[in-house]
Formats: sequence, structure tokens, C-alpha cells
Amino acid sequence: MFRRIFATALIAGLLSGFGISVVQEFTTTPIIIHAEKFEGGKVGDPQKQSLPHRGLKLISPALAHGDNSKKTHSDEGAWAPDDGIERTLFTTIANVLTGTGFALIMVACFAIAGSPINGRTGVLWGLAGFGIISLAPALGLPPEVPGAMAAELSGRQTWWFFCVAATAAGLWCMIFRKGVPWALAGIILVALPHLIGAPQPERVGGPVPPEIAAHFVAASLFTAAVFWCLTGWLAGTFWARFAPEE
Repeated sequence: MFRRIFATALIAGLLSGFGISVVQEFTTTPIIIHAEKFEGGKVGDPQKQSLPHRGLKLISPALAHGDNSKKTHSDEGAWAPDDGIERTLFTTIANVLTGTGFALIMVACFAIAGSPINGRTGVLWGLAGFGIISLAPALGLPPEVPGAMAAELSGRQTWWFFCVAATAAGLWCMIFRKGVPWALAGIILVALPHLIGAPQPERVGGPVPPEIAAHFVAASLFTAAVFWCLTGWLAGTFWARFAPEE
């Protein structure tokens, strides 16, 4: 069983990580590069651009809600991969690691659920992962382009983990439990993080035009949906293929 879990997760994570890296080159990456020109407050002035955001921008939740707060002058000396091959390489590596981690969680859920899984049902699990990890937190903390205003990082991280846990528990109550009380409990859990509210910055705005920020949110969620569906399909397909013979 453990060999089946790890083999499925490794293959699914590797393929989905490479696949989504290709998709990002046509969706989020061009927007990030464009937004970085505005990040320092002056288009085309590389001396006033904050370097940490030239690094990895992925579909994983923590990176989709990157730390755009507390920019300091010391950030200017921080290391970041250069544009081009180096940036693409490090982004791909991070995507593969992220994909493998999420695939491992998904395949473990396959094993716990005990129901027949194939590529089609894997896509449904992937859509659930998209809703839990990407879509629900984005209602309170939408993906941020470089230079966007943001609340303090620890507060955002705490709310994000709370939102993910509550959404996952709520969906579990509504899908795997029967009865009206369970359904009501699930709805309350899903809504609770948004009723409490995510941390917000003291003021909104920033040097990046709102049209670019809105485009980035849409592109990030689209990319995340592709990633989760691809991961779910791959995980379900290889999970069924590696099933022991009766």
C-alpha cells in the first residue's frame, strides 16, 4: 500500500509540476514580469524594484498569497533567480515539489476513502482540492502581484490555514456524512472564515495598476484549477493502474 501511495504521488507530482510550469509561462509569469516594472514606484527603474518578488510565483497557496508587506531596503540585497532559464528552472523545481506534496495528500485521501478511484473521479478530488486550497482562501486573500499592498504576513498565514482547515472539514461533513445536521455544520464551517474576515492592509492601492492586479487574480485561479484537475487526473489514473490484482 505504501509503495502504491508513494509511486502514484511521485509520478503525478512530477508530471503535474512540469505541466503547470509550461502553463504558467503563458498565464501568470508574463503578468508578474510586467507588474515588477511598477513595483518600485517608477516604471523602468531597476534600482527601485524589490528583488524578492522576482523569484518564484507558483500555484501553491502560500506562494499565491506572497508576502508583499514589510518591504525594506535590506531586501535589495536579497538573492533572487535571474530572469530567463534560471528563473524558469527554480520555478519548475518548486512546482514539482509542490505538486508531489499535494499529490501525496490526495493519494492518502484515496487510501482512506477506500472507494474505487480512476482518472475521472480523480478530477473530482482535484476540484475539491482547488476549492479548499485555492478558491476559498482567495475570497479573503486574493493572489497578489508584486508591489500590491498587503496585511502583516503572520496574520494572513494564520487566517489562510484556518480557512483551509474549515473548508476541508465543511466539505467532509457535507459529502461523507448523512443528515441535515451534518450538512448545516458543513455550511457553517465553510462560511466561518469569511464571516470572521481575513486580515486586510491599512490602506489599499500600490504602484501596480488595478487592471494588472485583477488580471493576475484571474490567471492565478485559472492556473490553480488546471493544476488541481491535472494532479487529480494523474493521481487517479496511476492509483488505478497500480492497484493490486485480484
